[in-house]
Amino acid sequence: MPGEFLRSIGVGHPVVLGPMAGGAGSPALVAAVSNAGGLGSFGAAYLSPQQILDAVKDIRALTDKPIALNLFAGGYEPDRVVEPAPMLAVVARAHERLGLAPPVLPPNPASPFDDQLTAVIEAKPALFSFTFGIPSADALARLCKAGIPTCGTATTLEEGRALAEAGVDAIVAQGEEAGAHRGTFLRSAEESMVPTLDLTRAIASATKLPVFASGGLMDGADVKRAFDAGAQAAQFGTAFLLCPESGIPEPYRQALRARKDTTVITRVYSGRAARGLRNLFIDECDGVAVLPFRQQNDLTRAMRTESGKKGLPDYISLWAGRGVTRAREMPAAELMRTLVMEIGGR
Repeated sequence: MPGEFLRSIGVGHPVVLGPMAGGAGSPALVAAVSNAGGLGSFGAAYLSPQQILDAVKDIRALTDKPIALNLFAGGYEPDRVVEPAPMLAVVARAHERLGLAPPVLPPNPASPFDDQLTAVIEAKPALFSFTFGIPSADALARLCKAGIPTCGTATTLEEGRALAEAGVDAIVAQGEEAGAHRGTFLRSAEESMVPTLDLTRAIASATKLPVFASGGLMDGADVKRAFDAGAQAAQFGTAFLLCPESGIPEPYRQALRARKDTTVITRVYSGRAARGLRNLFIDECDGVAVLPFRQQNDLTRAMRTESGKKGLPDYISLWAGRGVTRAREMPAAELMRTLVMEIGGR
């Protein structure tokens, strides 16, 4: 039944704000969705343990409703080496145009997941979600002992079955239409591009676990189709990006307002496959070897930040899903009310 699992953790409506690490999913946006009866999810994957606790404190100052926290459970490649000179040259040209000092090759770090998880458990969210893999059995046991339900991300039926076998409480079925990072962990992203409704139907049928449909959902009609496919809830990301509470810079907003679906799958901003609007940096990196995640992400950070400050969309990761042309610009609470009305007041 739609919403059953979310109701069990105190959430009134079957609407989930997808976790958007890196700033788009601001504490204000997370709180606004939760205050309106949905489940606001905060993407904490790029934060230190103390930053996670500080962010949760900021969210808790705005809402006492249930929230979710999200981390990357894998995806790091600390032992993979890529010759950096070609990519450094491309980023150096961008730095020069933006008035920045030449880039310095950052280290290729190991995963911070274990330390971050300690902070998550201390924060005690209503739900812990994760992507890029499956946490260790010990990590899942720690969450279970703390009484925190878990939700993993699958981009294929094979991944959904692996999550079910690991003992998660719910699964996000991330269809190929979804914006931002692909949660793929068993095969390549290119081999794991399954439409949202097909994936939702397959995972719901095979695992019997609560499934959150994710990818290309923009309005109540989309949600109803997801429910018909077996979803218990709908997870939205792109649909909330034009809300004033989101943390994206103005040139990102302007690109979304253009109402053009030029989305492509790219690795050039972070080292991981992700869907976003095509722009100059993506074109300039054509044929250039991409560094591992998250070395590539750290290399492009200053460029992305400065491009946003200067009002230029050329060097920003403009993450967006298919359906971006239907994004609606309104406060998050109003969008929540609109979605609930369109769904039928579930």
